[in-house]
Amino acid sequence: MAEKKKKQTEDERRDSPRVPMSFLVRDVGLRDGEWEERQGDLSLGGISWRGKTAPHGTEVDVRFRLPLVPKEVRARGEILRVKAAGVGIDFHLRFTELDVRAELAIARFLDEWLSKQD
Repeated sequence: MAEKKKKQTEDERRDSPRVPMSFLVRDVGLRDGEWEERQGDLSLGGISWRGKTAPHGTEVDVRFRLPLVPKEVRARGEILRVKAAGVGIDFHLRFTELDVRAELAIARFLDEWLSKQD
């Protein structure tokens, strides 16, 4: 029962739906850092993913594509939460630098995804 209540509380805090997505992530602290592909979730305010190693700092650059959007979305974000999760580590990132057009494209994508779920 406590597990169900915890899950419900987390869901209620979410302002935006989470949609599965692939991202390219690069540690801002490494000037010549490699882009690494990650599987996670996209929301209006940021992303989350599971990885094996933590970045050197709390800032990362993110790139991803949205369906029907010709330009790749690029953003910078701050890692707000890191949590050990079995074999990997869960990362939760809030966008700190995101173009207004990109934010609107994400909002449209999330709305379309939600309408298909009904």
